[in-house]
Amino acid sequence: MGKFSEFKLPLKTMPECTQVFNYHLDKQFFENMESTDIHDADLNVELTVTHKHGLYSLAFVVAGTVTLICDRCLDDLIYPIDATYNITVKYGDDYSETDDQLVIPESTPTLNVSYMIYDTAVLAVPLKHVHPAGKCNRAMSALLRKHRAGNADEDAELTDQLMDEMDSMDQAPTDPRWDSLKGLSSQAED
Repeated sequence: MGKFSEFKLPLKTMPECTQVFNYHLDKQFFENMESTDIHDADLNVELTVTHKHGLYSLAFVVAGTVTLICDRCLDDLIYPIDATYNITVKYGDDYSETDDQLVIPESTPTLNVSYMIYDTAVLAVPLKHVHPAGKCNRAMSALLRKHRAGNADEDAELTDQLMDEMDSMDQAPTDPRWDSLKGLSSQAED
């Protein structure tokens, strides 16, 4: 039995009606997907499939929490997920996909929805994983402030060096060929 066999929908044999499928996602699901951002999960997925006239409307609702690592303090960050995704699936000659429609070959009896569920959950996670203000690990926050304060002199010195280099570049003699080209652009403006 494969890692994602429970996520296979038997589309070919599905009668014309509405069916609801429920899944629970945990740490193992995201490990199987080789996710590096999500370290644990407690997500419930409700998939409603409506089969009508050869079209399958899939409506995903993903709700629960995922555990991330805070980018600022490196502690666990519990993040709530409440996401939806809708797609229409139909059979055709060849495989093709758009944002809201998936065409699968007639020879495909099942559709594995594990990646659709994974994408729905992962796209609900923000790029920046940080605790709300004041909720980070106090010891790590103090260490970070101390490190930033200690580097303030170095940062100022580096900024001064860069400014000096930029000033010297402005004062350096220019190539006369470029000067004549600059003259052409000013004449074109007149």
